[in-house]
Amino acid sequence: MELAYYSDYAVRLVNTEEPARGKDVLTSVEAVRDLFGSNKEAARRATDADVTRFRSVRARLRAVFEAADGGDETLSVNLLNSLLLEFPVSPQISGHNHRDDDGRPLWHMHLADHPSNATAGYAAIAAMGLAFHLTEYGVDRLGLCEAPPCRNAYLDTSTNRSRRYCSDRCATRANVAAYRARKRLEADRSERTGLAAESAQRASANGER
Repeated sequence: MELAYYSDYAVRLVNTEEPARGKDVLTSVEAVRDLFGSNKEAARRATDADVTRFRSVRARLRAVFEAADGGDETLSVNLLNSLLLEFPVSPQISGHNHRDDDGRPLWHMHLADHPSNATAGYAAIAAMGLAFHLTEYGVDRLGLCEAPPCRNAYLDTSTNRSRRYCSDRCATRANVAAYRARKRLEADRSERTGLAAESAQRASANGER
């Protein structure tokens, strides 16, 4: 498993809140545990106190995406480095009992859970995963959805760095909105052109008299 995979931890946490819509699903310990996905052992360590701590980490991770989306690479990196310093990881070699066709273990690097509390473990994995993604693909691959009012975080893995939306749904909504805006503009222009033509005709008729 590539270490960049863990960057999804950061995206999942950031997207538990949609500030422009006033939505926040990170309101209970159950919501915290859901973020761990299949890692049930780590999820079980979560307590009510982790709700507030997770929200704090979420705000800092969103700031990383906001800086990257705004073109401030240095700030984005500095913010991420501060998280890495505060929440160090424990890398380990793991095989998860997976083997290749010859029966040899499929070894890979794994980020072990931090033992102190659920927030520290999740933050360490999310920050390190995001750091690997950033250094492998570039700061400009960290984005915020351009379909208002969404602003969800996403990781751009497109070949031509062209991603602008967090999902197909937001892309479709933005395209429909842009189409309707163009149609309204065309209708306005057509109406103004028609009124101008009528005015010119009246002026010409008055001049002939």
